[in-house]
Amino acid sequence: MIRFSFVTICYNAAPVIGRTLDSILHQSYPGIEHIIIDGASADDTLNIIRKYEDDNREADNEHTVVVVSEPDKGIYDAMNKGLRMATGDYVCFMNAGDCLHTEDTVEQIVAAASLDADGADESLLPGVVYGDTVLVDDEGHYLGPRHLSVPEKLTWRSFLHGMLVCHQSFYARRDIAQATEYDLAYRYSADVDWCIRVMKECDARGLQLVNAGTVLTDYLKEGQTTLHHRDSLKERFRVMARHYGTIPTTAMHCWFAVRAAARRITKKS
Repeated sequence: MIRFSFVTICYNAAPVIGRTLDSILHQSYPGIEHIIIDGASADDTLNIIRKYEDDNREADNEHTVVVVSEPDKGIYDAMNKGLRMATGDYVCFMNAGDCLHTEDTVEQIVAAASLDADGADESLLPGVVYGDTVLVDDEGHYLGPRHLSVPEKLTWRSFLHGMLVCHQSFYARRDIAQATEYDLAYRYSADVDWCIRVMKECDARGLQLVNAGTVLTDYLKEGQTTLHHRDSLKERFRVMARHYGTIPTTAMHCWFAVRAAARRITKKS
């Protein structure tokens, strides 16, 4: 059976973490490992997590839960901790407030990527399985789709046009993911850099990037990138210039500005 490692990073996330935990608890697929990296929360987060551990034991769903609560050096340091601990065939980051879209989401991934064959050669598994994302507010209410469309065929070059696949809908093969840790030089956009480097490694190995063809994640719209929007944009430019070159990145950002202005005009009309 193909196993999935979900890594949840949290700190003082009591208002939103419950629905994240529930979305994994109720997955119909048994081969799930859930690693929770808490940054020594001072609110009710740990109590909610401990109850989740109890609920998971009672559910007898063959899921495993691993919890670490200690100070860290930031979000991406915590993500690296979780990444190193993962033992599944695929790793996905599902942070506090984000949820799997339906109770059979993991089953849909397995079916779409043809991962259900027992005894399959794991070295031949797709390098990445990806899918769509919808946006929700801090109460979990549907807001709409992301404005960026998931490409039918994804390559590492695709992200020149923006982060077309949400980080939470990007399932990376563990051996590749663990060899490609998050770059702590970035404060807001290490996830973009990580996804690109993972896809580059898949390309180097001749591994497929498979579109699951369905919505995988409900993504909490407010986050560190949103709260620090200007700094995030500057850093994302650096990431893209690193991988695609300064001139193509500058040209694409000019197009981003034109596109954003057109959307604002459309909303006003």
